[in-house]
Amino acid sequence: MAHDQAPGSTDVLPAPVPRGGSGESRRCGWCRRVLPEQGSIGRPRLYCGQACRQRAYEQRAATTKAGLPGDVVLVSRAELDSLQDRLYQLRCALEDVQTLLGERPTKAELERSLADLLHTTGKLDRLWVTERAG
Repeated sequence: MAHDQAPGSTDVLPAPVPRGGSGESRRCGWCRRVLPEQGSIGRPRLYCGQACRQRAYEQRAATTKAGLPGDVVLVSRAELDSLQDRLYQLRCALEDVQTLLGERPTKAELERSLADLLHTTGKLDRLWVTERAG
C-alpha cells in the first residue's frame, strides 16, 4: 500500500515474520508485497528492498520524535475515509446476499453475488495494522 498512498501517510507498520510451517507467506513490513522464499540461514527479511526499509525507518524516527507511543498508528484522513467506504460497501454486499438467500436464488444469482462480495473485499487487506518487528 505504501507505494500508492499519499506522501507523508504513515499507516503501515512492519509485520511480524511468520516462522516456518505456518503456510502463510511472509510480507514486506512496509508495502505488504510477498517476500521471496529464503533459506534457513540468516535472519528473515523484513522488507522487500532498501526503499521500504528506509520508509519504515523514517516512520519510526518521526513517531519517536513526536513523542508518540510505539503502538500508535497514524492514518491519513483519505485512507481512513477510503477504508470506511470499503467497509460500508462490504456491509451492503453482505446484506444483498442475505436478502437473496431468502428468495430461493438461482445458481447464476448466487455466483453474481459471490463475485460482488469478492470484488468488494478485494482491497480491504490493503491496510495492514500489525505490530512492529523488533
